[in-house]
Order: sequence, then C-alpha cells, then structure tokens
Amino acid sequence: MSKVISASDAAALIKDGATVGAAACVISGWPEEIAIAMEKQFLASGHPAKLTLVHASGIGDWQSKGTQHFAHPGMISRWIGGHCGLSPDFATMVLSGGCEGYNLPQGVLSQLWREIAAHRPGLITKTGIGTFVDPRLEGGKMNTITTKDMVKVISFEGQEWLFYPTFPVDVAIIRGTTADENGNLTVDDEGALFEILPLAQAAKNCGGMVIAEVEYVARAGTLNPKSVRVPGVLIDHIVVSAPDNHWQSAATRFNPSFSGANRSPLGDIPPMVLDERLIIARRAAMELMPGSAVNFGVGIPQGIAAVAAVEKVSGLTTMTSETGTIGGVPADGHDFGMSYDAEAFVEQQVQFDWYSGGGLDIAFESFAQVDVVGNVNVSKFNGKSVGCGGFIDITQHAKKVVYVGSFTTGGLKIVAADGKLTIETEGKHKKYVKQVEQITSSGAYASKVRQPVTFVTERCVFELQDGHLALTEVAPGIDIEKDILAHMDFKPRTTPAPKLMDAGIFQANWGGLKTILTSKSKGKTL
Repeated sequence: MSKVISASDAAALIKDGATVGAAACVISGWPEEIAIAMEKQFLASGHPAKLTLVHASGIGDWQSKGTQHFAHPGMISRWIGGHCGLSPDFATMVLSGGCEGYNLPQGVLSQLWREIAAHRPGLITKTGIGTFVDPRLEGGKMNTITTKDMVKVISFEGQEWLFYPTFPVDVAIIRGTTADENGNLTVDDEGALFEILPLAQAAKNCGGMVIAEVEYVARAGTLNPKSVRVPGVLIDHIVVSAPDNHWQSAATRFNPSFSGANRSPLGDIPPMVLDERLIIARRAAMELMPGSAVNFGVGIPQGIAAVAAVEKVSGLTTMTSETGTIGGVPADGHDFGMSYDAEAFVEQQVQFDWYSGGGLDIAFESFAQVDVVGNVNVSKFNGKSVGCGGFIDITQHAKKVVYVGSFTTGGLKIVAADGKLTIETEGKHKKYVKQVEQITSSGAYASKVRQPVTFVTERCVFELQDGHLALTEVAPGIDIEKDILAHMDFKPRTTPAPKLMDAGIFQANWGGLKTILTSKSKGKTL
C-alpha cells in the first residue's frame, strides 16, 4: 500500500511535546511543504505544540522559509541546533526566551543521530573544549530560561573530553527527490546528502515516525537500489511537495551542477571587484598548499574559492564543504552548502568524522572579534548569539586555520591602486578587542595543541605565536601606528619588523597566485 499522504495529514500525526529532528542547511534538504503544514495546523488548532526542535545546520532563507514557520509562541518549547540566525523571527523567539535554547556544534549534532540510533549514551569528543559550549563557560545556553547543562566535562584515559548525551527522537522530517510507493528514497536532484539516514534510523529505533518530503513518486520496485539513500523500511509517510516548496538552495530552484548531474564551466564564475574583500581573499589564497584539503566558511572565505577559480588553480587543492561535498568549487551567498562540480558527495556526519580526525589541512573562516590571546568570536554580538554552525568543529580540528575579515567594520572604505592601500574612511567598530564577547574558538586550545593560526585583513596579517598575537605583515602604504595600532584595544607583538604584503594583490588584475603556489609544489606542474 502506498505511503503517500497529504502534508496536512502528516502534520496532524505529530503529537504535542514531540522531539522533531531535521537534516538540512539553509533551505537545501529542508521539507518546506511539511513545515508549512505544521504551521497551518498549529495556527488553526494550537497543535502540535511544545515541540523540541533539533537540527545541526542553520535553516532558513533569511525571510519566510525554514524554521521561520515555527516562530509562534507555544509551538516550540526547546531548540537544540547549530545556528538559528537564518530565520529572523525564530531567532528572536529563541534569544528572547520564548523557548529554551541550546547552541551546539553542527558536526556534533549531525554525529549525535548515530549515537541515538545505536542507543549509545552519547558522543565523547574534544569538540567545544574552551569555547562557549563548554559547561565551564556557557554550556551553549542561549537565554536565561535555559538553565540545565546538556554538555558535561569528563576525564577518560587521563584526557579531558566533552560528553554530549543522547535523547529520544519522536519524529524525523527529511527530504529527497523521489520515493517509490514503499518509501525507498533517493536524493538525485539534491545538492547534498546531509545526515538523513542516521536521523531516520534514530527516529525509528526510538519508536518514532519518519516523514519524507519528495518531488516525485515512483512505482514500487522501480528505483535503482544503489540510488536509495534511505530504505523504505525506515520511512512511514511520504509527502509530495509543490515545486515552489522544494528549492535546491535558498537562491536556486535547481542547478544540475550542484547535484552532480552536469559540469559547469568554472570560468563563468564572475570575478570580484577590487575592494577589501578581494584583497583579503587574495592574500588568504596565498596560504593554500598544493594537494591540501580545505574548507571555506561563510562570508569572505567564500571569495577565496572564487579567486582560485579566476586564477585557474582550483584543481590544485581539494575544496570541501561541511554539508558533504568534496572537490569542485563551493558556492557562496544564498547557495551556501552547495558546490559547483563536486567530485564526490558524502553524508554530513561522515564529513565531520573526517574533519574531527584532522582531515582538513587548512580551514578558512571569518572572524568578528579577536583578542590578544587569539580567542575568536563569530557567534555573539551585543549580548545576542545566533549560533556557531560548524565553526567550532572545523576550526578546532583543522591542521591549520586562517581567519579572514576586514580590520574594522561599519563604513570601512579603502582605495587600492599602484600596489598600495589607502584607508579612505575607517570603520566605526574595532574587531581586535581586549576580550571577545563570546569564545567561539579558543586561542588557548589552539596554542596547547600547537595549531598554526593566521589572521588576514586588508591591511595586515597576524599570527598566533606562543599564545599571543604577532603582527607579521603590513600592506604597502599603511602606517603601523596610525592605521593599525590606533584601532586595536591591545598591542600585538611587532618584533621582528613586519614584512610587506605582496603588492600584486592590491592591483586590479593580479595573476600571481599560480606562481606562488607553484613555488610550494617543489617543481611539480600545476
């Protein structure tokens, strides 16, 4: 008998107080049709209410989709997630105490589904030590009504670890491309695999229910079994989505190069304008190493991939995204989480297994605040935190981290010409401060494990040396006292004297990256 039901019937099956798990990023993988039905049902009847919502990645389109549908008083009683800022009203509800809120690392949450499925007590990991999810700091708590510690510090075999306990899952809402009448699910047109399989296993092994949203339904037994990512035995109900509720990403209805069905000309990626973002991306790209596996975070780091494409060196390194793509070029903006021409797709929790074990050679991440001992904040501003996403998992375990961002923020204007940089209008807000508002990355932990850490801005470069920031490079045309030290709340080390940054990155056309990376490859042809 077919498992296909309407979205409204599916929403009616979700009971008050249920723990609901989802596996998505931005809008990719998000069952929008089911979420709309859940919202309509709640507004009409007050049910389902007092839900616990759990998801690893940020979900939303910054407007009306994603977890924005759950931003109603009484609908959610507890949120456990990696990021909530992509759904503004939902984030406001969490931050204001409209529900309990726990912000935990994206990788940890994606891996936790497997522990739940196997009825293990929880996940033991180094991820989060010394950061705001460490219970000795904030324990990941998002507001004042959230008081119970979810995370514990434990000692095992003489080492310190964090323990993230498991919990029952009542409902899994997942998404795919096609399901047959028996519920066998494929993801052929999706841009990522996510952690839909362990999430479905977790719900079923907890005696719960799995609802899958798809675009198409096939006759039973007609799907290639190797294309099935979640077997029908794990899926209870199928909801067929309207096309407009099943976008591949927040910006794209469907791009075959995101799903691996087509190869796009990477030369079509538009070059960036000559501003501070391009200068930072160019200088950061100089940190790439031939043969390395890298990850680019949200924001300016995504420009590094664009620079590599324009400079025709994309194939020199293996670019990855935390959603599970390996190879190709990660997309940016509202397409975040997708990749052009990926060479392979793995499930998100598997990607984080690789990351957590040190598989990344270099991680490029943004920063909002940095202090003298190398602590980095990207998650909390003016007393409000929207989340860490995969930042903690990635930065804590990569062999090397390069943080990228403008030196100041709020109205910064620069002029780059003739290989020199001029600050036309300084930003209103300092980013190098005495103490970060929230520790999203621990400088002490990085120093303890001897992790190389570099900070790249448009006007200078710092390194974390012996637990303190040291100024190592300065842009041509920049005065250290006037343009750098005067806009910091602390004085970094300045000896030995900083070198000059490469003048070529301050010109309209560069073309120097391939030469720089060739010199690192010991004569190998790129």
